[in-house]
Amino acid sequence: MSELADHAVFLDFDGTLVDIAERPDAIRVAPGLPDLLTALSSRAGGAVAVVTGRTVADVDRYLRPALLDICGLHGLERRVGGTLSRPEGLADLSSEVAALRAAFSRRPGVLVEDKTVGVALHWRLAPEAEDEAKAAMAALAGKLGPGYRLQDGKAVRELVPAASGKGGAIRALMERPPYRGRIPVFVGDDRTDEHGFEAVNALGGVSVKIGPCPTAATRRLPGTASFRDWLRLWEAGGASVENLPAA
Repeated sequence: MSELADHAVFLDFDGTLVDIAERPDAIRVAPGLPDLLTALSSRAGGAVAVVTGRTVADVDRYLRPALLDICGLHGLERRVGGTLSRPEGLADLSSEVAALRAAFSRRPGVLVEDKTVGVALHWRLAPEAEDEAKAAMAALAGKLGPGYRLQDGKAVRELVPAASGKGGAIRALMERPPYRGRIPVFVGDDRTDEHGFEAVNALGGVSVKIGPCPTAATRRLPGTASFRDWLRLWEAGGASVENLPAA
């Protein structure tokens, strides 16, 4: 029996399944990745989910025709077993998004990403704007109050509802079939994935960090290409999570 039959697999998207791009809409999906994820999910009895800051619809757009369970918006938006759910009562941030765009309209390379229930400010193309971008997001967080929190990633600061979090999304899926009773595996690359690593570690699972930097993860691979290569081997029964290098 494949090792996958005993595991519940949770995968970050940007920086894990696909390389990070200068803009969120400029990513490229490696040939064969959707088919690989479909085969992986089949071997794992459906216990495979993408856990990401993107929306469910955005991930679907890149991974068609694969139809996976997805926890989007850092777990706020979930499609599990084909059923999509989102919490009610979240604030409309359209005016805040518009204000940020106006404030950075003369800053080429700074991108304001509207996530409807949250907003992200990217400065990968304008590293000199980092301090200004962080200060603007901190001011917005102060305005919105304790119902929201800031989280930093690679050249991005994001404002999200306080109830969101990849660790909580993973724990919630682990309480329902087909995930329940399995060993969780979570693979991610960024600071926003650390709570997911901590949750999986607490559940006795395997946490895998992609790339350098200190981490709570117990295992590590150097990059997205090496992870995709390993994932193909794992799906085919030629690799084991227990044999991954220690972090």
